[in-house]
Amino acid sequence: MKNEKEKMKIANEWKDYEILDMADGQKLERWGNVTLSRPDPQIIWKQKSHPEKWKQVNATYHRSKTGGGSWEFAKKMPDNWQIHYKTLTFNIKPMGFKHTGLFPEQAVNWDWMIVKIKEAKRPIKVLNLFAYTGGATVACLSAGASVCHVDSSKGMTSWAKENVISSGLGDQSVRFIIDDVVKFVSREIRRGNTYDAIIMDPPSYGRGAKGEIWQFENNLYDLVELCTKVLSPNPLFFLINSYTTGISSQVLADILHLVMPEKVAGTVEAGEIGLPMKDSALILPCGIYGRWESEKRRS
Repeated sequence: MKNEKEKMKIANEWKDYEILDMADGQKLERWGNVTLSRPDPQIIWKQKSHPEKWKQVNATYHRSKTGGGSWEFAKKMPDNWQIHYKTLTFNIKPMGFKHTGLFPEQAVNWDWMIVKIKEAKRPIKVLNLFAYTGGATVACLSAGASVCHVDSSKGMTSWAKENVISSGLGDQSVRFIIDDVVKFVSREIRRGNTYDAIIMDPPSYGRGAKGEIWQFENNLYDLVELCTKVLSPNPLFFLINSYTTGISSQVLADILHLVMPEKVAGTVEAGEIGLPMKDSALILPCGIYGRWESEKRRS
């Protein structure tokens, strides 16, 4: 199995999202017509490039020294609103622990998956695990794939349904499953169901629908290995995303090398994903990825 040199993928094709400035542990972002300031541990410098832009912020998320945090609203803003990425539409709102319901850096993976699915020129079944609010689900549906969307949170799954409908994809083939991912994949193996592509974005730590404990370092390898048992005989791709601190992208590449069947010719690539700052050379690292893709279908 071939391996490609590690690369950073930059999500630089947004129109409705941009980083306006970064300094002192905070990133100043434009989400459509709303400007937010949110913490990011990668921003360890103190110098603001555009001090005047910080005066336009609608809301700032402040971390608490005892854990968690809260939003401070400086200007009137909607409770929720929409932003667009190419043909995709996402519903945004400030949530607990600084989130907005979307990770814009994942656009680099959405673009890649869309191309792979369209170039396959055959029906593609996608399994999206830890699927959150459905960014990857929406992207794959827009490319013509059928998707099984699995997440343990009822609220996040409802949000994903809203994103599918807002993107005009409500008539596409999608199943929404609220369940622990390990239990669901195990049942799919027993049922004999298979998928041509698998996506997973596992948390560092989490609990399933019935209190199941998930720990990235302890459980990731076993889950990836388990998932290979629901791959179709002619798989298209396997994508792993991670935001777990301290884990190298090479770890994801190594796991894919170890578990993917040698009889299926493929290529593994791993690296970082990032977001550019507007009118700047600065790039914010936002996570890592590991990708396996069928060699004969590489673009």
